[in-house]
Amino acid sequence: MTTGIEQGVSKGALKLLTFMMFLIFAMTTDAVGVIIPEVIRDFDLSLTQAATFHYGTMIAIAISGVGLGFLADRFGRKKTILLGLGLFAVVCFLFPFGEHFTVFLVLLMVSGLAIGIFKTAALALIGDISNNTGEHTKTMNLAEGFFGVGAILGPAIVTYLLTEGVSWVYLYAIAGACAVLLIIVASFTRYPSLPSVNTEHVNWRSSLHLMKDAHALLFSLAIALYVVVEAGVYVWMPTLLLDYQGSSPWIAAYALSLFFVFRAAGRFLAAWILSFIAWQTALFVFSACIFICFLLSAVLGIEAAVWLLPGSGIFMSLIYPTLNSKGISCFPQEKHGAIAGVILFFTAVAAALGPLMMGLVGDWFGHVKFGFYFATLSAGGLLLLSFWNYIVDPSRLRLAAC
Repeated sequence: MTTGIEQGVSKGALKLLTFMMFLIFAMTTDAVGVIIPEVIRDFDLSLTQAATFHYGTMIAIAISGVGLGFLADRFGRKKTILLGLGLFAVVCFLFPFGEHFTVFLVLLMVSGLAIGIFKTAALALIGDISNNTGEHTKTMNLAEGFFGVGAILGPAIVTYLLTEGVSWVYLYAIAGACAVLLIIVASFTRYPSLPSVNTEHVNWRSSLHLMKDAHALLFSLAIALYVVVEAGVYVWMPTLLLDYQGSSPWIAAYALSLFFVFRAAGRFLAAWILSFIAWQTALFVFSACIFICFLLSAVLGIEAAVWLLPGSGIFMSLIYPTLNSKGISCFPQEKHGAIAGVILFFTAVAAALGPLMMGLVGDWFGHVKFGFYFATLSAGGLLLLSFWNYIVDPSRLRLAAC
């Protein structure tokens, strides 16, 4: 972690820049759920084919995270952010000219590579402008709060476009315009300088080498378990509640929107909570609440799930940014880009494979509810890891040293 910010470096401007990058990233990736039905109709696709709109992007982000995360360490945060945002903007502006499913899929995957580039640099930048690990975690929660706002805004924009008879592809044109504005801001913003280190050997192999580190693996495993649970809700909860005939039909109708609202609001709340409660305690308590929500949904059935699954978003809010920030803080500043890429790799892989496993389990046993049993087991695994972290605190010495 840094111990101070050089004179002339505006932490406020850099934070706002980072927050807005998270927002436009979420606008596109979390709008896929409302885009897929349109793609199925337009191109006469199967569910498996259409699902590549989600999996393809996540796989590309994973590849970019582990393969290109080193760019932020080797060439600096500013150049890497400009590269990622520039590539993202170009790809977004090409969407309105696409006419075939394959073209859109390729564009989505290239956008995933671009997101991986600028997001790893943004994650490293948050560490650069944080004076200690506590500030790092609170800033990360705020950044993820803006991600949550983008996750609400993106689907809302697509829905509005469709009601006005405008194609969903113009969401990407809007995101591209936002990226151009961020490029202008990023170009004229001063960044903190990095420690003078030999970058000759900073490459994709350095990211792979970090995967051997026990702290990197433990934080990545915990994040992967969390992402399986979270992605399971926003991918499969609408299907679970599709035929709901209970006493709260309006909750079922707006369940996904409520989940995103709770998750976004909770991340802003988490930044405040962490000012009073140790992160180890907060992580354990919130993980326990998530597990209880899923366990009661599994035991009590759909009438409980319609309330508990959307409500779990308030507890999920703190988990990812806290694990992410502490995982990055366990490493020296000159490795923040690489470790951010490693964590992003596990995040994206879990986001792609978690819902897939839930779908396979649901198909195998004949109902999507069995997929949520798999998610409940994942939530239980996260709870066990957070309890062990609360008791043992294995990263204490590493965080103090960095």
